[in-house]
Amino acid sequence: MREAMFIKKNAAKWKEYQHSETDNPDETAERFITLIDDLSYAKTFYPKSKVTRWINGIAAGIYQSIYKNKKEKYTRIFTFWKFELPLLFKRYHRILLFTFLLEVFIVCIGWWGSATNDEFMRNALPPGYVDMTEENIAKGDPFGVYKDDNMFTTFVRIAMNNTFVALLMVIGGVALGIWTLISVWQNDIMLGAFQYMFFKNNLGWQSILVIWIHGTLEILSFIIAATAGLIITQSILFPGTYSRMLSFKRGIKDAMKIMIVLVPLFILASFLETYVTHLMSQSFDKEKNFGLPIWAGVLILAASLSFLVWYFVILPIRLHKKGYYLQSDGIIGRLKQQNA
Repeated sequence: MREAMFIKKNAAKWKEYQHSETDNPDETAERFITLIDDLSYAKTFYPKSKVTRWINGIAAGIYQSIYKNKKEKYTRIFTFWKFELPLLFKRYHRILLFTFLLEVFIVCIGWWGSATNDEFMRNALPPGYVDMTEENIAKGDPFGVYKDDNMFTTFVRIAMNNTFVALLMVIGGVALGIWTLISVWQNDIMLGAFQYMFFKNNLGWQSILVIWIHGTLEILSFIIAATAGLIITQSILFPGTYSRMLSFKRGIKDAMKIMIVLVPLFILASFLETYVTHLMSQSFDKEKNFGLPIWAGVLILAASLSFLVWYFVILPIRLHKKGYYLQSDGIIGRLKQQNA
């Protein structure tokens, strides 16, 4: 973008920030973050220009109402997990909501298609899966697919496969989100058909207890992976005041930070699927009288869901309301508390 166009596009905003003060801490933070972004762009493309000094002066003025971070005893890793990652998600909550609603909609399509056409369900699921499950149901062991003699090998295989699929979803954002959306479609159509298959055989609530013990972490982690992919897509299609390449680099960086949180989530989900889901499935095996208690399964499912909602939705909002903000360089700042 030429300097004249950059100034014309943003001059009115800068003048307002310079001459019109605000007592609202959220608006002050928003102004400061916006100016930092504009300043970064100006320093990159017009380092010796007067407009760069102008923006810097406005930002410095606003900075007087914001205090610098005190040196914390927390390590960088602790700060990343407690502040940086949740605040990063706050920045992309709209994309997260869009992805969640899209995936719910596609799951409903998979359910509806399976309910209206048996061939749809068979085509959506892996070859022979429906027949195998129906045989297990007839034998009184409906969730026999989750039983495996070599549990550790299964645990490693599931964790690696899920992480790889999630990584492809993230990288798919480079292709304008096409591959990301294709992966979302395939996985969610399969999920809808898979869940309907058990409800069709009057095993719906049992399947929720068995499948969603690990599925809560696993499926919602895939939603987060798809969100990361669409963040990259947004950085390409809507660069804002940045050059497209600079915006793309920022999108990649943010998406890879999000990918970091998926690794432990997939490891935990794989552990639950291999060891805990196996025990839960035995509770519905007519030939056996032992397994994981129902209340324990409900507790694990509820704890998993509560953690995900708290960490990715509630905590980012709470940090934002307390005045924390994430600068473009990853530094955490906090507004001074206003006296009532």
